[in-house]
Amino acid sequence: QVQLVESGGGLVQAGGSLRLSCAASAITFTSYSMGWFRQAPGKEREFIAGITWTGSSTVYAESVKGRFTISRDNAKNTAYLQMNSLGPEDTAVYYCAAAPRNRPILSYIRSYDYWGKGTHVTVSS
Repeated sequence: QVQLVESGGGLVQAGGSLRLSCAASAITFTSYSMGWFRQAPGKEREFIAGITWTGSSTVYAESVKGRFTISRDNAKNTAYLQMNSLGPEDTAVYYCAAAPRNRPILSYIRSYDYWGKGTHVTVSS
């Protein structure tokens, strides 16, 4: 059974940083592009960042461009999201997801077949 498990969330002050991890199991990791999404209370789940299976190409939402960095380590079956300059608007549950690598649009939520259960990020002002 495919599992994606997020970790690294928590409470941080505005201006601070967090690094999220997404550990994948029972999956051929290099067959999938990876993405990060987030969902704030009362809002729809939104795309944050995506990375191709090689790690050679990334895409970001405008709201996080220049502050967040997505990466992956295929040897460890793990994807990461480095988040810097956090603000209260970044408070949300963060989810990682896996999309078959032949699906080109990483910002499209329906590209993703597998989802983690999420990790909470709270940014205090």
